[in-house]
Amino acid sequence: MNLKKIKRAIISVSDKSNLKIILPVLKKYGIEIISSGGTFNKIKNMKYQCINISNYTGLPEMLDGRIKTLHPKVHAGILNIRQNKKHKKDLIKNNIPNIDLVIVDLYPFEKKLKEKIKLKKLIEYIDIGGSALIRAAAKNFNDVTVISNINDYFSLINEIKMNRGSTSLKFRKLMSAKAFGLTAYYDSSVSNWLNSELDIKFPEKETLQGKLVKKLRYGENPHQKASLYSINDNLDIEKIHGKELSYNNYNDIYSALLILETFKKKEGAVIIKHANPCGASIENKQIKSYKNALACDPVSAFGGVLAINSMITKNLATELNKTFFEVIISRGFKKDALKILKKRKNIRLVNCSNFVFKNERKYLFFGNSLLIQDSDKILFNRKLKVVSKKKPTNKQLASLKFAFNICKFVKSNAIVLAHEKTTIGIGAGQPSRLDSCKIATKKASEFSKDKLINSVAASDAFFPFPDGVEQLIENGVKAIIQPGGSINDHKIIKAANDAGIAMIFTSTRHFNH
Repeated sequence: MNLKKIKRAIISVSDKSNLKIILPVLKKYGIEIISSGGTFNKIKNMKYQCINISNYTGLPEMLDGRIKTLHPKVHAGILNIRQNKKHKKDLIKNNIPNIDLVIVDLYPFEKKLKEKIKLKKLIEYIDIGGSALIRAAAKNFNDVTVISNINDYFSLINEIKMNRGSTSLKFRKLMSAKAFGLTAYYDSSVSNWLNSELDIKFPEKETLQGKLVKKLRYGENPHQKASLYSINDNLDIEKIHGKELSYNNYNDIYSALLILETFKKKEGAVIIKHANPCGASIENKQIKSYKNALACDPVSAFGGVLAINSMITKNLATELNKTFFEVIISRGFKKDALKILKKRKNIRLVNCSNFVFKNERKYLFFGNSLLIQDSDKILFNRKLKVVSKKKPTNKQLASLKFAFNICKFVKSNAIVLAHEKTTIGIGAGQPSRLDSCKIATKKASEFSKDKLINSVAASDAFFPFPDGVEQLIENGVKAIIQPGGSINDHKIIKAANDAGIAMIFTSTRHFNH
């Protein structure tokens, strides 16, 4: 176990709330305490013995508290290798005792950043001395124990009690790993803030931040391990009923929420299956939105994730109970609605009333590489261009814009058929755009045949050949929106003109691989 006795500790913490549970244990095992600033005052006020850092080093705190623990007597006491004879000689020569335990957290920089305090004050929350202490102790884990998180006080207490005032190598290594994780995360916060201030989106060194929220049962498949991390203090969503959310649930939930963010307030419903929308509608009345979204593909919708862009009422809940969904997400639930929905134990209810889309970038890991890009937040970045002889009606134009928006979130190659502001057929993720057209029209023919005639279609990228357009026209599509840009655009436009339908070029592509 390689036990190391703790004789001396240094404590310097911003969060002093749990000192009361650790101090009695340190006293019981006769562990000397060195401290600084507010922590020293707190310990003394709690009637525990403590040595002020200034008395220990022989130097006062200076530079308005910027210099407290940055001293050779402190860091040599932590960093020396106990079995190294030269190190021992150096310590004896300079009258420096060992420091065996470091309990230090960091200034709450992230918290103060969110509070939007003035720059001059914010800079003072960039911790230097605390980071140095933590890193020094973490480096010397063979001899020193570091505690950098208030939540680990309980683990430390158990470890000390179990080993009668000592800690094991395994425990010290674990705490060291946590400590380096903390300092890396902390430095990332500062770095990302500075890059943001300078509008640097792709810095030379990229850092990713995440706080463990929970370990999941498994990932996409049972043989894959998975965990959920937050990049902020909260997830912006709250499960209020049902079993624990799975990896796939979270993936579908956030796919749904990204679409909801594009709808008007209190308008719209979307159903997600395997990260793809299989139905969407934006009506003022939520029951109508839901029924329309469900009608697009009721077979695929079974066991999917439903997102409602408003608070769920009793009447809507009664309607929802007729179909099985794995997850129902909404901007809140009325009490009588919850009473109805909670009768199903195998359903998960999620409140997303606090959700705001904040992710500015998209990440893709593969092998030893990391791809990063801006999030696809725009719908059009250029003026729409009618390229056909026939112009779309105002009603068609509104429907085309809706379909193109949904198309953004469908896996490429993507084709979305819509009637007014409701999807009636979706073709997703096919290697061939023609196949996506066939799937979309087949779905519409099966579930919304009456709406297929005079419908509109959206494509996430250009049509390479006229065959896809011809497939849509043959099935009743009267207007098409697409980016354009194919070498065969002239043939595509001719097909539209020959059929007497409207076609719009967006010059904006929305691949979603």
